[in-house]
Amino acid sequence: MTAPEGAPPHPGGPAAADALLAARHDGAVMAQAVKCARDLARCAETYPDLFDAKPIDETLFNAVACANAFGSPWLTASGIRMAARTSLWIFGLDWLVDHVATTRDEVDDINRRCLAVAEGAPPEPGDGLTRFLADIRDEAAGSPGFAALRDDWLEQLARLLHAGARELTWKFVDEASWPTFDEYLDNADNYGSAWVNISHWIVHADQGVLDHIGELQAASRDVQQVLRLLNDLATYERDVTWGDLNAQMLGVERAQITARIDAIVARCRDRVRPLRGDCPEAVAYLERQIGFSTGFYGLSDYWGSL
Repeated sequence: MTAPEGAPPHPGGPAAADALLAARHDGAVMAQAVKCARDLARCAETYPDLFDAKPIDETLFNAVACANAFGSPWLTASGIRMAARTSLWIFGLDWLVDHVATTRDEVDDINRRCLAVAEGAPPEPGDGLTRFLADIRDEAAGSPGFAALRDDWLEQLARLLHAGARELTWKFVDEASWPTFDEYLDNADNYGSAWVNISHWIVHADQGVLDHIGELQAASRDVQQVLRLLNDLATYERDVTWGDLNAQMLGVERAQITARIDAIVARCRDRVRPLRGDCPEAVAYLERQIGFSTGFYGLSDYWGSL
């Protein structure tokens, strides 16, 4: 019997030695993920008012750590810390916006506080969301790429915050006023991965990244749309239960969503192809996000249960 395409080598087959080396590599990456997950758990302990909701649990910390470790398998735990911490911060933000806030005014106040802190204001006492953001800001500001990429970082954070507010507004209206599929997809900044990516590049900005940051950010937002749709395919039942919006609620069939994912991936790969020579790690980082998330969302999700 022929092994299925893409299957790992049989333990006793001719590629056993390669399998050993591959497993050794995977084990090393997993070790960095474990270190990263412990760091995220410490963050949750530092800001308990932000991460005390039941769905934000140790499994979520582990999943976020693994996503970032396998997204950049050439980096150590300290190298993926910024991406992992910004990812975790977004889960706290999502919980407050989607499940704690009950009015648009509350969300606008959250956004005001976050943008002020991102621009340099001190966090408000007792506000875990802005305290954590201030710590992220200060760490980013100590990185060589911050001066050059600060405006991009602030702009993408604003896109994330405003997109979350826009989706909340859609949830408060009747179904007849819900967005079209294209309008919903244009609002994918509420997923947040593009802000995570610019935060990551601030820490790892070489000249190739700085020279091509505009093209990289365009590709990053393509990836973000792909992840938004992969998430929607995986979480429809949960979104119905939690009252969250999902592309499948807009009358879009799963086959249509899959076709749109394929089209966006093709567009993204066209964007990054000319960049491989100047910024190979940044391109690999984006492509691995798509690959990892396709496998992950096919079987699981980040959030715990209510």
